[in-house]
Amino acid sequence: MATIDPIEFRNAAGQFMTGVTVVTTLDADGERAGLTANSFTSVSLNPPMVLVCVGHDTSTVEAFKAQNGFVVHVLADAQKDVSMQFAAKGIDRFEGLDVSEGYDGLPVVAGALATFECSTAHVYEGGDHLIFVGQVQRLSTGDADAPALGYFRGRYFTS
Repeated sequence: MATIDPIEFRNAAGQFMTGVTVVTTLDADGERAGLTANSFTSVSLNPPMVLVCVGHDTSTVEAFKAQNGFVVHVLADAQKDVSMQFAAKGIDRFEGLDVSEGYDGLPVVAGALATFECSTAHVYEGGDHLIFVGQVQRLSTGDADAPALGYFRGRYFTS
């Protein structure tokens, strides 16, 4: 098996344009947790399913493992600060945000282009990440004319 340098792999994967999401859940004590992720995709139309990948070394992985659900927020360009807030370490990632209670009490951040409220259907090992597959229980869409927040070659961009 070939040895591939992780930095080279990251740079190659960065050639693929992605959207930017914030994924939220509750930890075992009912406290809100979340992170910024670009590893999100739809999986199935019937039943409606999506997946997101969470690194084993993230501060929130235990919350995602403890909870039986999560919410994926597809961010608008105007939410770059939300993305950066959920990527920061050692802060209250929900501070100053408009957050409501969604499916099964999960935290829903206002203003996203699309929101997928999911029950966890499957969890798979994926190298240094866990792959969470969720069955969509509720969804909503925001401003259809708002530009999306994207990520390409290590930088944010607007659709």
